[in-house]
Amino acid sequence: SSGINAEWPLRPGGKGISQSALPFKRSVPTWQKLTSEEIKETIYKLSKKGLTPSQIGVILRDSHGVAQVKAITGTKILRILKAKGLSSKIPEDLYHLIKKAVAIRKHLEKNRQDKDSKYRLILVESRIHKLARYYKTKTVLPKDGLGRDKHPRPLQSWRRPSLASCVSTSCPRKVSLPPRSV
Repeated sequence: SSGINAEWPLRPGGKGISQSALPFKRSVPTWQKLTSEEIKETIYKLSKKGLTPSQIGVILRDSHGVAQVKAITGTKILRILKAKGLSSKIPEDLYHLIKKAVAIRKHLEKNRQDKDSKYRLILVESRIHKLARYYKTKTVLPKDGLGRDKHPRPLQSWRRPSLASCVSTSCPRKVSLPPRSV
């Protein structure tokens, strides 16, 4: 990778640095008619529908003409949701990385010879671990993780688990063997 991008630590270099620019003036625009309380109520309502903070921001920007929530309310969308107890347990960026890894794993179950996807899965999972380690230090995630196994399924094991290994409760197949006859 040729480019250095210090602002985005989880992105590989050489992919460009284009990004949106915030307005220099951080005061409330004169044309803004919504008050801070009305915006907070809209945020609560959209969050109860199951939208993420970034989706809420897009809706506020496109439908309600709110350029920056922080300029009007004084706090960011996620902090507003945390104060009300409506925030997600998993941070949004980590959730989307996990979702991407699950999609790649599903693809690899059908296409086992896809070496590029296997490589991309390794990259995505390393970003997941890196981000999870960061969130554990910031106490956003619990120190013991999110209840996942200590050792996730390795990429090389493509066989389904044997019946004997599925007797334990951690196996996804959850097979119970009949009692032995003497």
